[in-house]
Amino acid sequence: MRDGWTYLASILDLHTQKIVGYSYSKTMDTSLVLNALNNAITSQKPDKGLIIHQDRGSQYTSKEYRQAVESKGFKLSYSAKGCPYDNACIEIFMQY
Repeated sequence: MRDGWTYLASILDLHTQKIVGYSYSKTMDTSLVLNALNNAITSQKPDKGLIIHQDRGSQYTSKEYRQAVESKGFKLSYSAKGCPYDNACIEIFMQY
C-alpha cells in the first residue's frame, strides 16, 4: 500500500490501554472494521458481555457489523451524535 491513503481501524482495550486488534485497508468500509474486530477476538478471546464502544460511522452502524458484534454476545455502545469526546481514548491514540 505504497500509493495513496490507507485507513486504520483499531480496537483499544480501555483497561490495559493497549491496541488489541487492528486492520488497515485502502477503503474505509465495513470489512475494514470487521477485520479489526475479528483480529481482536482472535488475539484476546473475550467473554460474552463485552462492551464495544465506537463512533457513529456508517461502517460501525451497518447491519453486518451490528450482527457480527451481537452474534458474539457482545454489547454495542455508540458515541452521542456530534460528541467526539465520548470516544476520546481512541481519538487521542489516532493523533499519534
